[in-house]
Amino acid sequence: MSLQEIKTRIAKAEQEAGRAPGSVTLIAVSKVQPLERVEAVLEEGQRIFGENRVQEAAGKWPAFMERFDGVELHLIGPLQTNKARQAMDLFDAIHSVDRPKLATALARLAQEEGKCPELFIQVNTGEEAQKAGILPAEADAFIAECRGLDLPVKGLMCIPPVEEEPSLHFALLAKIAERNGLAGLSMGMSGDFETAIALGATHVRVGSAIFGDRSYAA
Repeated sequence: MSLQEIKTRIAKAEQEAGRAPGSVTLIAVSKVQPLERVEAVLEEGQRIFGENRVQEAAGKWPAFMERFDGVELHLIGPLQTNKARQAMDLFDAIHSVDRPKLATALARLAQEEGKCPELFIQVNTGEEAQKAGILPAEADAFIAECRGLDLPVKGLMCIPPVEEEPSLHFALLAKIAERNGLAGLSMGMSGDFETAIALGATHVRVGSAIFGDRSYAA
């Protein structure tokens, strides 16, 4: 599917949900994609990209940023505390703030550097043992803790369980965000971004629908 088709579908979903045109940010998820595919999407005019790993992004994006103006990078995968400084220098937004230790590290670095990327708190809406994210019952306290550290919390992020109806998880995330006065909702991927937009998503993370299937190294 072309980038333009995805943008058209986003615009249609915005309209159907009574949302303002352009109120949803498309993050093109470029993790483990061949450089030529990423370059083609850059050539088409896309400037906001999502990466899962700090190391991969550090190896891929500096060269692209020299050639293309206005690139914005979002970290959408888990962040190890020891990679926090590198992540803060490389990314414009981090969608995976998921534990107090990481929040404390980011706050210390923000004080040191005098700047901080926009932050989204990852909520484990499905309460899955293998998945990162703060549990829904602990989200309010963790949001307050992050704000107490002067972190620029823009919103929340979730990745619903594969086998469950995503709308239930999107609705839960929206409810937590609303009661905490957070405007940002990073939710919705290639298969369900229109549903996410209907339920208030401000950022959708679309990879395979734009780039084709991912190429994992053997």
